[in-house]
Amino acid sequence: MGMYINTNVAAIGAQRNLSVTGAKMGKALERLSSGLRINRAADDAAGLSISEGLRSQIRGLRQASRNAQDGVSMIQTAEGALTETHSLLQRMRELTVQAANSTLGTADRTAIGSEIQTLKTEIDNIATRTKFNGQSLLTGVLSTTQTGGTAAVGAALATGTAAVISEVDVSGAKPAATYTLTRVGGAGAGTAVRLSNNLDSVLVDATVDATIGADGTMTVSFASAGHNIKLTINGGAAKTAANVYDDLTTLTITTGGSGSANFRVGAEVGQDITVAFSNNQTSALGSTTIASLVTDDQNVSTIAKANALLTSIDEGIATVSANRSKLGAAQNQVEAAINSLGVAVENMSASESRIRDADVAEVSTELVTRQIMQQAGVAVLSQANTSSQSVLSLLQG
Repeated sequence: MGMYINTNVAAIGAQRNLSVTGAKMGKALERLSSGLRINRAADDAAGLSISEGLRSQIRGLRQASRNAQDGVSMIQTAEGALTETHSLLQRMRELTVQAANSTLGTADRTAIGSEIQTLKTEIDNIATRTKFNGQSLLTGVLSTTQTGGTAAVGAALATGTAAVISEVDVSGAKPAATYTLTRVGGAGAGTAVRLSNNLDSVLVDATVDATIGADGTMTVSFASAGHNIKLTINGGAAKTAANVYDDLTTLTITTGGSGSANFRVGAEVGQDITVAFSNNQTSALGSTTIASLVTDDQNVSTIAKANALLTSIDEGIATVSANRSKLGAAQNQVEAAINSLGVAVENMSASESRIRDADVAEVSTELVTRQIMQQAGVAVLSQANTSSQSVLSLLQG
């Protein structure tokens, strides 16, 4: 073996190995400090891809679990309200049984009929008031939307100067209705715009008093329980109230809606649970509905009327019982989904952790190994750097 001064091959080799050891020790330190085995794609390209896919599933499942929990709250809100509806129906039945007795006089029957009418009104009020995040739960429709009609967004109102309808709010209207606008008063003048519908012939008037200024906005609101509709009109130039009356006449609005809620209880499309929220108003209870039999305080003025109402109330109680049972079964189904989601999240998180997270014991052992190798490498490099000094003994001889 030759002896060279200018090129210390042993030192170069020792330095290269020391550099490799330092890089590996740096990775070990990075994994320990971050807690991750994969800190960048280069650490494990395939593992990173698999890990990100699992993370997508895990986050989707966690959100699905929150969705399902919100669904349980929604179901409990509806079922809790029906508890009181049941109580009111039972009281109505009790009064109706009392009224089917010949010992009562006319005043007695009127008093009973007045209480029954009040109870009927409160059942309908409960159905109207029971909402979850603004969505009605006991009216048969969670939300009402506009499905057609000429009074639509973008419809031109061209009498006098041009304007357009920029918004139609039917959230307070009934579904499956056709609303028609007509003018109250003479052509070109008018005192109000009248809203009528094909369901119960409710007539609601809205006045238009102001002029729309250039680039201005006007709101026409029809305010009635169950028939709240608001139109927003934007004008590019000044437009008189009389022109608005003319333009709104004969316009129509049709509405629709759905009584079922979809709860997304999975991380993928189609992984839903559908829950129906039925109509529990008195207009939907009984083959001959309670609403049609209880129109005033004379609803049990005769034994025949009391018998007819008793039959309707019994059918109503059975309907509400069935609806509550359906909601209870749906709640159990959603809660089962929540439990299943928890198990899935737990196991997928464990799998993702094995791919992505660092095994601290393993990395700590590797770090100790690299530290020893680094110390040995420094010692070897020191020896390699001094080995060429042996050449001096040849020169001194």
